[in-house]
Amino acid sequence: MHERRIPEWVRHAPAPSVRDFGILAGLEAVVRGILISVFPLIMYRTLGDAGTVSFIYFLIGIVSLVAGLMVPYAVRYVPRRWAYSAGALMFTASAVLALLETPVAVIGALGLNTVAAVTTFVCFNAYVLDYIDRIELGKCETSRMFYSAIGWTAGPMAGVLLLEYWTPAPFLISALASLVMLAVFWAMRLGNGKLISRARSQAANPLAYLPRFFAQPRLVAGWLFAVIRSCGWWIYVVYLPIFAIQNGLSEQLGGILLSFTNGMLFASPLILKWMQRRSVKQSVRIGFAAAAACFVAATIVSPMPWVAVVVMVVGSLWMIVLDICAGLPFLMAVKPSERTEMSAVYSSYRDVSGILTPGAAWAVLWFFPVAGIFAAGGVALAVAWGIAARLHPRLGQPRTPLRPGELVQPHAEAA
Repeated sequence: MHERRIPEWVRHAPAPSVRDFGILAGLEAVVRGILISVFPLIMYRTLGDAGTVSFIYFLIGIVSLVAGLMVPYAVRYVPRRWAYSAGALMFTASAVLALLETPVAVIGALGLNTVAAVTTFVCFNAYVLDYIDRIELGKCETSRMFYSAIGWTAGPMAGVLLLEYWTPAPFLISALASLVMLAVFWAMRLGNGKLISRARSQAANPLAYLPRFFAQPRLVAGWLFAVIRSCGWWIYVVYLPIFAIQNGLSEQLGGILLSFTNGMLFASPLILKWMQRRSVKQSVRIGFAAAAACFVAATIVSPMPWVAVVVMVVGSLWMIVLDICAGLPFLMAVKPSERTEMSAVYSSYRDVSGILTPGAAWAVLWFFPVAGIFAAGGVALAVAWGIAARLHPRLGQPRTPLRPGELVQPHAEAA
């Protein structure tokens, strides 16, 4: 008798919407965005040597890569909702630990923050693939970028300014935002995702699903898009400010440019409309081609520093376009039974790019100035443009049902 009095939304939680996932991603952007420009500063302050800082980042990148690949293994024994919650609490612990301002504490805080990011990223992508229809993935990515715009636009500059005003401020804001993110996650009642039964037994170890990944060219191509795009961002965020300082420009220019570029995330709905007039393949190829041209052009005009900076900013705007559309080929190719595992593989692009970019930059700097790194990034982006030529031309477009009596016509080139 009492069961009838229970509201329907309590007994059966409504399915999360695209907007819900966008809000959750926006909160994570606040958590991470306000510290993205703070961690390098406090690392340098506590360690006192740029080479040591680079080495620590390299080691943490490797740890993060291993942690991301281990998440699917952990989810077999720990429910996904608790894995995501653990990631959110690691954000909180990271911010609190950094307040100690000792070398060990700061290194531990950066490690916790990095592992937390990859853990929540894997779980978030798995939830998206569970609850969002394949055709709606483009809209979901756009919503995620739009709601993340505030955190990634205001966060970098606010973090540095607050650090100078009161050192604990950015860390306390990040910790508070991580707790709010955790509360919103539980309010969404995502649970452990949808149960998908496998045709075969699960792999015995966390690396056993890698052969299945490499056996699917579409997944490999989508992952390469993410790695190369992330390498482009590394160059823009790390090496463009160095180029500016070496050429007598303002030391604050890098943070200002990063905030300006991230502000373009507010244009995500307009970018989505631009994408909808084209196929995913066309959008991805145009984005990579335009970004590659800008990066190479920045090297050519590097004797005129301000011109080179402006060209790199234009290239970063095309990187924003790629942030929205270049992840779709991977997400649309994932099998339902491999959502968590392949999300872990996809998340590794951050760590791989974080290892590849400093290594490639170190090699380039042996022979060329910093501007040569721009050209190296442009070549990588051009390689991605070539890979994108193999994408299916109708990828991401809804399937048109056949009318009664209509036969499927072969393609002209197959006739």
